[in-house]
Amino acid sequence: MSLPQLSAVTELFKPITWFPPMWAFACGVVASGAPMQGKWTLAVVGVALAGPFVCATSQAVNDWFDRHVDAINEPQRPIPSGRMPGRWGFYIAIIWTLVSLGVASFLGPWGFGAAVVGLMLAWAYSAPPFRLKENGWWGNAACGISYEGIAWTTGAAVMAGGSMPDARSLSLALLYSIGTHGIMTLNDFKAVAGDRAMGVRSLPVQLGEQRAANVACWFMALPQVLVVLFLFAWGQAGRGLVVAVLLAVQLFMMDYFLRRVTQRALWYSGFGVPFFVAGMMVSAFGLRALVQAA
Repeated sequence: MSLPQLSAVTELFKPITWFPPMWAFACGVVASGAPMQGKWTLAVVGVALAGPFVCATSQAVNDWFDRHVDAINEPQRPIPSGRMPGRWGFYIAIIWTLVSLGVASFLGPWGFGAAVVGLMLAWAYSAPPFRLKENGWWGNAACGISYEGIAWTTGAAVMAGGSMPDARSLSLALLYSIGTHGIMTLNDFKAVAGDRAMGVRSLPVQLGEQRAANVACWFMALPQVLVVLFLFAWGQAGRGLVVAVLLAVQLFMMDYFLRRVTQRALWYSGFGVPFFVAGMMVSAFGLRALVQAA
């Protein structure tokens, strides 16, 4: 059997998708309030684990089990195009799962346990018998929890020496996980034809594209409203105001997106979502200030 080219393996791992969990882990590191002296290695390994390892594994798993859908939606991808020969997509998913667990072992029980949960969700999202992605409600929730909640919580816990993050950090991790449910719905707009043909019940397929876009915007906006309220309640009015401004920009862009959802879903993903993730880091620095002042 011929070996896949390195370029095909890199494309299979989709480096562009690594940013959200890496950013969320970094937010957890900041929110922990822990001093960085002597812990930079932990932070760097954790960020790498979230992106080039666990997230890359999830992409490989997804592309293998979605190869028939991709043959309709995106036939140029490595597996349906034949640039990833035979069952190499599946083998790489297994190998990178094991490599990810090896890397996670350097982060102690919290890091290893989080990697196990994240990898289980990655396989459950794409692979039978669970295949959570066949229902947009469950699949998007799994992605939000894995990409944001687990990554944030793990970053905070690892930097705090394995202690459970406080309720404020867990609250923000949960809220941004819920918001990411909406972001994942945006990602489904590009695959509506293939999803419908293959019986994948994404939210645009279940609800229709206009209603799904409205639901996605509510999922993204409401958690951020709560983040703003929490920051004000915790005495971080300045940072709460910054998040409120970032949300206001998103609301303006959402209005433009909702007028032509099919044509503008990719546009909003590219230009609106960065304001969402910027608010994550602002809120993380708010928590850091609270922890260090205590």
